[in-house]
Amino acid sequence: MCGLTGFWHLRGASREILRSQAEQMSRQLTHRGPDDSGVWCDEAAGIVLAQRRLSILDLSEAGHQPMHSACGRYVIAFNGEIYNHLELRQRLAAEGAAPTWRGHSDTETMLACFVAWGIERTLQLSVGMFAFAAWDRQQRTLVLGRDRMGEKPLYYGWCKDTLLFGSELKALKVHPAFNAQIDRDALTLFLRHDCVPAPYTIYQGVLKLRPGHLLQISLDAPRDAQPTPYWHYNDVVSQGLSEPLACSDSEAADALEQRLRASISSQMLSDVPLGAFLSGGIDSSTIVALMQASSHRPVKTFTIGFDENGYDEAVHASAVAGHLGTEHTELYVSPEDALAVIPRLPSIFCEPFGDSSQIPTFLVSELTRREVTVALSGDGGDELFGGYNRYLTARTTWKRMLHMPRFARKAVAGTLRTIPPVAWDRMMEHAGPLLPKKWRLAAPGDKAHKLAEALMASNGQAFFLNVASRWKEPANMVIGSREPSTLLTDAEAWPEASNLAQWMMAMDAQSYLPDDILVKVDRAAMANSLETRVPMLDHRVVELAWRLPLHQKIRHGQGKWLLRQVLYRHVPKELVERPKMGFAVPLDRWLRGPLRDWAESLLSESRLRQEGYFEPHSIRQKWEEHLSGRRNWQYALWTVLMFQAWLEASQQSA
Repeated sequence: MCGLTGFWHLRGASREILRSQAEQMSRQLTHRGPDDSGVWCDEAAGIVLAQRRLSILDLSEAGHQPMHSACGRYVIAFNGEIYNHLELRQRLAAEGAAPTWRGHSDTETMLACFVAWGIERTLQLSVGMFAFAAWDRQQRTLVLGRDRMGEKPLYYGWCKDTLLFGSELKALKVHPAFNAQIDRDALTLFLRHDCVPAPYTIYQGVLKLRPGHLLQISLDAPRDAQPTPYWHYNDVVSQGLSEPLACSDSEAADALEQRLRASISSQMLSDVPLGAFLSGGIDSSTIVALMQASSHRPVKTFTIGFDENGYDEAVHASAVAGHLGTEHTELYVSPEDALAVIPRLPSIFCEPFGDSSQIPTFLVSELTRREVTVALSGDGGDELFGGYNRYLTARTTWKRMLHMPRFARKAVAGTLRTIPPVAWDRMMEHAGPLLPKKWRLAAPGDKAHKLAEALMASNGQAFFLNVASRWKEPANMVIGSREPSTLLTDAEAWPEASNLAQWMMAMDAQSYLPDDILVKVDRAAMANSLETRVPMLDHRVVELAWRLPLHQKIRHGQGKWLLRQVLYRHVPKELVERPKMGFAVPLDRWLRGPLRDWAESLLSESRLRQEGYFEPHSIRQKWEEHLSGRRNWQYALWTVLMFQAWLEASQQSA
């Protein structure tokens, strides 16, 4: 795990200037790689590669980057891990293509594979998470690449006559050519999704490389280069749905456990201490259970707890850890500990990011880094195995809606809206003990009003967009903006899945997962110089998951059914069966309490008008309703607050 950056200056410059600018960019990524750093440049070509290293495999000088291939053709700055690199070395040896190895790093393996098989073929044979920049000295071509699922980030953009690239935007921003012009269209996407989805960024002219893509830039026509996929998630979906596994539940559970064990075993390879996040939920418990099953010593596990009622999962994690016999560390954090993270968020994420679980994710990463350098995570289980409640809603609510004429849906929606959310909450509070567990919802009033909006959707895709949106009409909120097309609105990019729940899962895996979940985990962990690995996102696990029929994922109104069957082989059912919580903080109460003055300052009408990005009326209305307790607008407000805090920090550092 590392950080990389660099640039290609088409007009060229002196070696001293090139190196000085690259070193300044690299220093912005010290948190991603505190152990070592390096800069390589070709003065004649104007190309510079820089890397910060967090040493995980081959801690010796032989792992230093940027690294040259043995023949000298390729130079690479690499971030990530190739989990099957030892098998790739064996394959090279069998073909007589192995060089004389200088060390045992996966970066050296990757370079040797480039020489033997070419870059695209190498990536198709590789299992891992990565982003890289490679310079082909023979073809005078720069190649940028990103892993299949988007675990590792890579930004790039032309600024005047210079191509800038790097693991985080903060590295690009310090280059003299960078133009920090905010993209108002991208800001609308941020309001809708809580993040800026790829390929966009908050800055004009700067892009994210999509997962599973390569960008090859030649000297002949450098500005004409367009990213191309070497692996496409929709192909996996299509193939899986057309060639489903015909096997019993027990056989399917065997196949899934075998594939997960193989992925976890490969990701436990490390020359430094390794552990795992453990929330006590299905995903992290499954990962830890299989880690412990293959380990001869107790696995180190980590969780944080809150004393706030309804937000503490530490007790569940402790029960799972006790059963499995892990070496468990938990830390109860105070509201003051959590609130102290907030001023750091703009620098940690370097573009606006509105998922409030960023706070506990940072805190558990900080705790984990005290003991280990690598941590395995359970992310990906929801998208692959049907874990989110919206997939269950798609199978029930939307199906019922399809049989209702539009006038009837409109009438039901109107009825739902006539009852204020606080009244819904009171009714459900009194009726709760009489209702089945699956009907006992958190914030029922807000969910009732959200359902009222969803009832008016014209089709399943519009239903999903409504459910997945934080602000419904963000272009009306951002002055001088127009909402761009994304994966969720571009029908040509949609997967071929006729079942709405499967379609939603495929869309989440290509948008919400890489643009929100994986960004959150990467930035929060790397801010603490902690490497995270996600075994469920091994592409072979992904491919198997899509060959499993939907009834083995969602059954009897419960998601992740098959994943649960694997977990029950290792952990008693009663230790992990409970309503899905998510990694949350009591944001609604904080905004009415200790964060009120901070939020009021950022959301003041005069400030909003002076800055000129937002129409103040709707924001002020939601803020006042939230303070009064009439509605809970915590997440919508948090999205705006994160932009405002980021904008303030950007202006102060300019």
